[in-house]
Amino acid sequence: MTTFPLVLGLDTFGDTTDDAQGRPLSHAQSIRDVVEQGVLADHVGVDHIGIGEHHTPDMPMPAADVVLSAIAARTSRIRLGSAVTVLSSDDPVRVFQRFSTLNAISGGRAEVILGRGSSVDSFPLFGYDLADYEDLFEEKTALFAELLKGGPVTWQGKTRAALYEQDVVPYAENGAFPVWIGVGGSPQSVIRAARHGMSLMLAIIGGDPARFTPFSDLFQKALQRFGRDPLPVGVHAPGHVAATDEQARAEFWPYYLKVLRHYSRIRGFAVPNEASFRREIGPHGALYVGSPETVAQKIAVNMTRLGATRFDLKYGMGGLAHEKLMTSIELYGSQVIPRVRDLMASPEAPEA
Repeated sequence: MTTFPLVLGLDTFGDTTDDAQGRPLSHAQSIRDVVEQGVLADHVGVDHIGIGEHHTPDMPMPAADVVLSAIAARTSRIRLGSAVTVLSSDDPVRVFQRFSTLNAISGGRAEVILGRGSSVDSFPLFGYDLADYEDLFEEKTALFAELLKGGPVTWQGKTRAALYEQDVVPYAENGAFPVWIGVGGSPQSVIRAARHGMSLMLAIIGGDPARFTPFSDLFQKALQRFGRDPLPVGVHAPGHVAATDEQARAEFWPYYLKVLRHYSRIRGFAVPNEASFRREIGPHGALYVGSPETVAQKIAVNMTRLGATRFDLKYGMGGLAHEKLMTSIELYGSQVIPRVRDLMASPEAPEA
């Protein structure tokens, strides 16, 4: 049976943060703060830092690979990746080249998570039609899979110019960097990941994580059907760590409410209330908010339940101060991660 290493990481969307008086900081300062957060994550033992691509005033993070390169220059151990890269509105060759360059700069620490884009702000920005949402991702993922093989690429499709025996540089030193496909609820995306031999990242941002268990099972069965070796499953979910459960909830809730109230108007979902928030931070919810012990227990239970060997905590929420995020990262690296490793290694590991 194939086993994969346990990987415990962090993700951010580069949400803008507020100063001590509750005033939003500049986009430039928020980006610089993400670099400091990545450096701290490396220092306290976090395995991976992922930065998600967004193009909005509250998430000014359109060039995650540039920020990851800045973190790479100041670290030596932590792995660096996207969370996610919206491949549908980008060019697969350029994405490949940017992350190959990051891989070179970082000494082989780069990864990428490809996504169709739950946030679709990049489509009008770059001139793509949302009516082509599915076709764009399918075709561009297929080209990306060809690029990962190395060597001259021959490819033809509808979304970009054809390639014929085209060299794509820079060449990888030690084989292709790891590639994942982010999935938020589509079985077709699970099968796509298996077909292309890419690992599966489950983005669970609401509801009971147990409902994603069939996706993990489908992924492994699809890999077998396509004649591929087993690949790891990861989980991405939001949360916040503080010294106590009460402190974590008090710090996170006002900003969670503010952000979801804003996006409820755009996406049409219900505005959370305190009762729904408590359900989401409870045993059967998607939020990992609490003390180090509370967060660690919940991570271990859900990783076991989902057959996952990687967990990325999406830390931060628009407006939450940089200092609070730094404390959350420090607690996650120094207390949550060691505790999860102990729980997962124990013969009496938490039951799903």
